[in-house]
Amino acid sequence: MTGTILIVDDSLTVRMDLVEAFETAGFSPVPCASVAEARAALIARAPIGAVILDVMLPDGDGVELAAEIRQGDPESAIAILMLSSEAEVKDRARALQIGADEYVGKPYDRGYVVAKARELVRARHAGPARRSPTVLLVDDSATFRESLREALEAAGYSVLTASTGEDGLRTAADRRPDAIIVDGVLPGIDGPAVIRHVRLDSALRGTPCLLLTASDDRGAELRALDAGADAFVRKEEDLDVILARLAVSLRRGTVPDRDQTASLLGPHRILAVDDSPTYLSEVTATLRGDGYDVVPARSGEEALELLAIQSVDCILLDLLMPGLGGKETCRRIKSAPIVRDIPLIILTGLDDRASMLEGLGAGADDYIPKSSELEVLKARVRAQIRRKQFEDETRKIREQLMRTEFEATEARAARQLAEARAALADELELKNQELEAFSYSVSHDLRAPLRSIDGFARALAEDYGDKLDDQGRDHIRRVRGSAQRMAQMIEDLLQLSRASRGELHKQRVDLGALAREITAQLVEREPGRGLDLRVADPLVVDADPGLMRTVFENLFGNAWKFTAPRDLARIELGISPADTRRVYFVRDNGVGFDMNYAAKLFKPFQRLHQASEFEGTGIGLATVHRIITRHGGRVWAEGAQDRGATVYFTLR
Repeated sequence: MTGTILIVDDSLTVRMDLVEAFETAGFSPVPCASVAEARAALIARAPIGAVILDVMLPDGDGVELAAEIRQGDPESAIAILMLSSEAEVKDRARALQIGADEYVGKPYDRGYVVAKARELVRARHAGPARRSPTVLLVDDSATFRESLREALEAAGYSVLTASTGEDGLRTAADRRPDAIIVDGVLPGIDGPAVIRHVRLDSALRGTPCLLLTASDDRGAELRALDAGADAFVRKEEDLDVILARLAVSLRRGTVPDRDQTASLLGPHRILAVDDSPTYLSEVTATLRGDGYDVVPARSGEEALELLAIQSVDCILLDLLMPGLGGKETCRRIKSAPIVRDIPLIILTGLDDRASMLEGLGAGADDYIPKSSELEVLKARVRAQIRRKQFEDETRKIREQLMRTEFEATEARAARQLAEARAALADELELKNQELEAFSYSVSHDLRAPLRSIDGFARALAEDYGDKLDDQGRDHIRRVRGSAQRMAQMIEDLLQLSRASRGELHKQRVDLGALAREITAQLVEREPGRGLDLRVADPLVVDADPGLMRTVFENLFGNAWKFTAPRDLARIELGISPADTRRVYFVRDNGVGFDMNYAAKLFKPFQRLHQASEFEGTGIGLATVHRIITRHGGRVWAEGAQDRGATVYFTLR
């Protein structure tokens, strides 16, 4: 490991302080006061292990000098550590995006700077030869795809492109990119589905993935991270932000020996979040005195921005702050897979049990009143970092054991090909027979008692209704209603089960004729309602006619039900003109729904309206989902409250 360290800072005090620190640690420091001196030293002295580089220099920009070092020799083993008094998130993003390995704010702890430089030099010299990272960009917008491709190539990346999720996955399997940037909304499978496929593929699951979105939906970020994304970026952000987050994700995913547990004696970074400048300054000074690098943030929003571009070892978070409060910030951190395991300690000036429970309930790992001694705070920080190290060691051992067990299982399975498959086939046949028997039992044995309950309740009302008071008659009505609802639920569950079993018998199906037939039956049941039905002919598909009837009975039944408050129900069947894959849709002018809950629509028993408003069991759309999936297609819904709904589906 090379021992020459270039220290570039226009402050004589800083230069001499770091020269002394690195000399004491056994390095050979070379001080420079300007960009010009640094350039000369880089040419004259080789090899150099690391550059400690100030951002603001009298004759130039330290970030631009760092870019020169990286562009001049992309495979250089020189580690770059930026050192600056600038605390803005954008400065960190700019420095890390151009290839700096670390960013430390002033005032610094000299022990931390030396330890971090040693760690970076060791990592760079231990790693394999560097090459230009390859990025796969999946986006169906040719304009945005081209502009981002140009920016990536200008930053030194090799770029592969795809316009659909399916093409993107094929390219990823073939070319094995170093990172994937994927749009959230795509024709065919969407961005989160692409990331889920990547995470399930043993050859690709470690690939860093960034999800792009043009949506302003606050829940989009959580859904993206739940899908397995390493970072979430809105398209309206500057391309520099996308590049910065990509650079951070690549470093997290490709650092040599990244599964090695960090030493407790090594350098650690603390993110301190508090809207009180006085308390934040006091905590920062105390922790820096113990050798920590402290990154201060003045709000929850700023803390989340910092976590997106730079990793930390522990988070101190004020509970009560204006804007995004500590509790909500804590929830967001703990819901994001890439940062949820970072130890988080809640700080608050409220020394009471309710505040403690509130902080821990939000997901915090510990809680400290601000009135506590700062020695207590330091001890808690050390304890949390130590706990995280033990958890990492346990995880590593567990993963190794699981990997060994999996390999042993695979070996045993290889020695057992045909006999195990035969046994599995027999077991599957037995399970199918059991399922058929259960379905028969539900169909006959359970519905018969329900009919008896309903029948006797009806007889009781007819024969003895005049002898009962209003409360008694209401009890009978409730008994009958519950029995009828349960019978309907059983019927719907049977329909859901039938949608998943049996062979598909595909033939030509006229969807327009099917829609007219079903809506005619709906109007016949409620002749007093008006209907404006619009069907785009011809709509002929290859599908199972019985299952497609079930799909349309549910879709048009829902459209008819949720347009009941309208003077005239408008229902339309057509093909989306903005898609080349023949995306069919059923649209209505009904009460609609809140898109924040769209993910619930196609799950059994999930209802977005009260039973008192609209009857139903919550099984219909789950049945539609299973049938469309069996046909090799996809189904989704869009809508807005009181502005109607549209259900889209595709067929193979």
